[in-house]
Amino acid sequence: MPGALEVRFYLGGLWQVIRGDAAGLRRLDISDRGLMRSFWAIIWCLPAMAISWFWWRALFLRGMPSDTEVGGMFFLRLAMLELANWVVPLVLIGLMAWALGLGRKYYTMVVAVNWLSVPFAYAYAVLSLLLLFAPGLTGLLSLIWLALMIGLVFSISRIFRIICGPSPLMVATLTMVLIVPTMLLSDTLERFLGIYPG
Repeated sequence: MPGALEVRFYLGGLWQVIRGDAAGLRRLDISDRGLMRSFWAIIWCLPAMAISWFWWRALFLRGMPSDTEVGGMFFLRLAMLELANWVVPLVLIGLMAWALGLGRKYYTMVVAVNWLSVPFAYAYAVLSLLLLFAPGLTGLLSLIWLALMIGLVFSISRIFRIICGPSPLMVATLTMVLIVPTMLLSDTLERFLGIYPG
């Protein structure tokens, strides 16, 4: 599992790329081994995910009768949702990358997206904590949540632009394929798995 210094090195490279410096890509390990190791980002995100899950649990219980109890199965279903949201978009952009003949660039996209998930997971976790303990700030925090989503879309599009070149249509399509299905999938799976807040 990559250590804190290594993850920080990768995130520093991504920050360079987001700022428009292609040299930041050289700080990412896009070898076959690096591709597989980038999925350790899921483990790095687990503490942040856990915080978000407890907020989701509180939100779920708020819409249920007062004697409702949720246990480990609820969190297992949330974990299944997280895994689907992580893997399915990567498969979709893989299919698109294959159709567009992007070849090895797909490795770079996966590595970049996986490690980019780490800082955003913790940013969302902070917002979840605030929503949990300061519900009176919901309006303001919703605006911050929206700004964070816009920041995620902007960051991904900047990274894809450096990886794929200045092709606005291709970059926009890849970005939307990564973001939009996740939103649709989340809503569908939340209802299917019975974890949608009533």
